[in-house]
Amino acid sequence: MKTVIIIPARYASVRFPGKPLVKLSVGDGLQKSLIQLSWEAACRVKNVEMIFVATDDERIRVEAESFGARVIMTPKECKNGTERCAEAIKNINFVGDIVVNFQGDAPLTPEWFVEDLIQAFEKNSNTQMATPVLRLDDRSLKEFKLDRKSGRVGGTTVVSDNNSNALYFSKEIIPYFDEKRIEQKENCPVFHHVGIYAYRPETLLNYNLWKESNLEVLEGLEQLRFLENGNSIKCVLVDSKGRLFWELNNPGDVIRIEKAIKENQKKRKKNEST
Repeated sequence: MKTVIIIPARYASVRFPGKPLVKLSVGDGLQKSLIQLSWEAACRVKNVEMIFVATDDERIRVEAESFGARVIMTPKECKNGTERCAEAIKNINFVGDIVVNFQGDAPLTPEWFVEDLIQAFEKNSNTQMATPVLRLDDRSLKEFKLDRKSGRVGGTTVVSDNNSNALYFSKEIIPYFDEKRIEQKENCPVFHHVGIYAYRPETLLNYNLWKESNLEVLEGLEQLRFLENGNSIKCVLVDSKGRLFWELNNPGDVIRIEKAIKENQKKRKKNEST
């Protein structure tokens, strides 16, 4: 399948202005921008035709081109990454099978998360949109709870039906459950929504034809516009394979992600040596 990856990036983030350009320590005294680390993660995905950074900001364009990324300039009026991806594929007149919206604030994203999404389209020609979900382990659930207790907007959770189609996404921890009745470490009922999307091009282009939806605005979650307009989102269960995963949502996440980058590097080197 002909696949293109779009990495939407904007400077004027409400919670973290200038987020794509923030520098993160990657070990050995080196630092890289968040957008570069996300682009490098996207480059590890197999069987992709093209990768672009989509932005409306000259500072991000200059940074992206400095490390070799191809850039598509998009309107400042784009309200979220999905709108920006839709504008981007219109600009390049993309003709293909799948468009992947690869978040510019998720440099810890393993390549197989995206590859599993592509396989979901290959297995079912009726799939119009898909997104990865990750069952929380005890450590991740504690991080989610800490964010909510501290009043920070952290990761997104999702509940789905028996056919793995999303019912709802929320910044709250859903579903509610009595921890005393469940062994969290093995059977935690909470699934982390990994902010990557794969769409058929026509499904993505429809997005900009709809008005912002009520729940989308309330939750601050762009994917809810699809659900409120009657579109199914296939939830693809992925395996972290021991890799740490977290998005950079707040300034406080920088230290958390830097630590995870170093831990993941150690695991990658260990796997390569065996």
